[in-house]
Amino acid sequence: MSQVRVLVGTRKGAFVLTSDAKRDQWNVSGPHFAGWEMYHLKGSPADPNRLYASQSSGWFGQLIQRSDDGGQTWQPVGNKFEYAGVPGTHQWYDGSLRPWEFKRVWHLEPSLNDPDTVYAGVEDAALFRSSDGGQTWDELRGLREHGTGPNWQPGAGGLCLHTIILDPTQPQRMYIAISAAGAFRSDDGGKTWKPTNRGLHSEGIPDPNAEVGHCVHHIAMNPSRPGVLFMQKHWDVMRSDDAGDNWREISGNLPTDFGFVIDVHAHEPETIFVVPIKSDSEHFVPDGKLRVYRSRCGGTEWEALTKGLPQDDVYLNIYRDAMAVDTLDPCGVYFGTSGGQVYASSDAGDSWKPIVRDLPTVLSVEVQTLT
Repeated sequence: MSQVRVLVGTRKGAFVLTSDAKRDQWNVSGPHFAGWEMYHLKGSPADPNRLYASQSSGWFGQLIQRSDDGGQTWQPVGNKFEYAGVPGTHQWYDGSLRPWEFKRVWHLEPSLNDPDTVYAGVEDAALFRSSDGGQTWDELRGLREHGTGPNWQPGAGGLCLHTIILDPTQPQRMYIAISAAGAFRSDDGGKTWKPTNRGLHSEGIPDPNAEVGHCVHHIAMNPSRPGVLFMQKHWDVMRSDDAGDNWREISGNLPTDFGFVIDVHAHEPETIFVVPIKSDSEHFVPDGKLRVYRSRCGGTEWEALTKGLPQDDVYLNIYRDAMAVDTLDPCGVYFGTSGGQVYASSDAGDSWKPIVRDLPTVLSVEVQTLT
């Protein structure tokens, strides 16, 4: 029988939640690395026992942890990230150049077919790859050397590379997103990159339709249809039907088009999920109601999903990596909150229940379907 493993990163430790295919009763393991900021945990699609975790601290800096037994034990692996090129390539607000700095790993993305290959998106924004299980890391320097790097500016959360998507049908194609530079695509394994922001419009920047400079919060893709992408932008929910070359707005009847998370149903590539947030200055759900919104038609028409979710006096946020879907049928959907709850739906969003409560602030949620 299939099992489900949910990996939860929080401000003060990591948790591993497991259940059978019914997804009714859950076992909780943790906290792992208690007291540490665990920004992201992700499992390898090529090896169900291989997990990677981003661990950071204001006192001790950034570490990468690896588990080879599904999270029962962990070991620190290579934590030296070598930036390529000449320092001083990032233009700051006053126009001066400063050395590229490294604060934390925001996102880890294991290869689809090799458990020893994993990508890391870091702050300040750069992309790294390890081919030896995280022991050594090399920068994919073509991204910062694209030519737009000196014009990248940080969003409120920093200049972070927070999204990495690997195309299952074209091994050399990958997508990344940076706050607040925008989305980029590589078709040659990360050697060269092109901005993929046509159709994005952002008020508050010198050129609202610029090639770069847009605050993209998250991008999602259904692996069965990799040319179709969905984006939650700083404002606006967007869709691309041509691998990111062009985008169009699909916010439709959402109560607000600001938010952080977006994800796609595992078996229905036109079914997408978002959690609207009131505004960029009020980072909590609108009207004091925790509502996930689902579109079954690829956007524009949205329905509020509220069964089992609190609808009174709720003032929570859901961060950009804090939603995931499993591959069971019916599809399971999971999300974590700034209040430390992790909610799960085993029926594609029709109903919800908290599977764990009162954790530290949840920063990321990932799920593995184990057979």
